Amino acid sequence: MKVKVGVVQDYPVFFDREKTLDKMESILSDHAKDGYQLMVFPESFIPGYPRGFTFGAKVGKRTEAGKSLYAEYHSQSVDLKGPDLKRLERLSKTYKTYLVVGITERSDTNGSLFCSMLYISPENGLMGVHRKIKPTGTERVIWSEASGEDLVTFNTGIGKLGGLICWENYMPLARMAMYQQGIEIYIAPTADARESWVVSMRHIALEGRCFVLGCNQYINRSMIPEKYQDLLTEEEEQMCPGGSVIVSPSG
Repeated sequence: MKVKVGVVQDYPVFFDREKTLDKMESILSDHAKDGYQLMVFPESFIPGYPRGFTFGAKVGKRTEAGKSLYAEYHSQSVDLKGPDLKRLERLSKTYKTYLVVGITERSDTNGSLFCSMLYISPENGLMGVHRKIKPTGTERVIWSEASGEDLVTFNTGIGKLGGLICWENYMPLARMAMYQQGIEIYIAPTADARESWVVSMRHIALEGRCFVLGCNQYINRSMIPEKYQDLLTEEEEQMCPGGSVIVSPSG
């Protein structure tokens, strides 16, 4: 069986959920004629991976400006009980493609945020969610930890889908949980564009005897809205150079 997949190396409309959804729709529309059966979007594509932002956090202290920025980011995250999921399900159905989308998910119970990826079927809508188990370093300022219950795979008409987000892929037992479930298409949204990441993707493909889709954003500082520029003065112009890959089981 042959499966045509697309890895979207692009950038969101930063901190703007609705406009990012509009952009996703435009991307899917532009590629509708190409016949992709699966399309993958990067880590926290909605509402954007906040590289370089501190949210005013220091040990034992947070600034009022940082709290306000976090509240803004929180407000633009995705509530899975709201209309955003319905829109994503509609896009999947309209363009007849499975979608795997990196989002910042807002809990409807305690307000926590999670770095998540959604698995959406064109026939059945949301199949499930994987929440990043262990956010890396200062990501824990904004994202909560999840549990092993989120190590999930899904049987589909194009193969068994699953995966891990960014540096979760450096956790051997998490990878083994994917392999044990018989994963065939391993999806790895990330914010890591280093050469060592590509090496890891090749290793996982060989280790798991699966296809690996590593999906990253391409983003320059000038692509981020002007009102945030003063917060990013220490960042290089090229904040993330991409580096997405598709790897066969032979590495």
